[in-house]
Amino acid sequence: MIQSIAFVVYPVADMKRARDFYERVLGLKVESNFGDEWVEYDIAGTTFAITTMDANHKPAAKGGVVAFEVEDLGAAIARLKSDEVRFVQENMESPMCRFAVVSDPDGNEVIIHKRKS
Repeated sequence: MIQSIAFVVYPVADMKRARDFYERVLGLKVESNFGDEWVEYDIAGTTFAITTMDANHKPAAKGGVVAFEVEDLGAAIARLKSDEVRFVQENMESPMCRFAVVSDPDGNEVIIHKRKS
């Protein structure tokens, strides 16, 4: 029945501030923009969206978490630190991966992730 993930969405309080974080800081490129209330980014065939139009969900409600795969975790962490992004956890390791957890401007957690070979 389920074929794929259609999209992941985070509610945000301030679209301009959120777009600055996701586009300038994380480097995502806009795929679709619906009236600056729903902005979508394509990441390897999966859509990540941010929105100010979802009255049923509040930013930083400690709900779902998205994990973005990076090529070089060390370089990604250094870049985020230079942009003064707030870290929730740094340099965590599991048997399958290494990762860090940062916070977007609304307090939504974002995992910066690197799979082990």
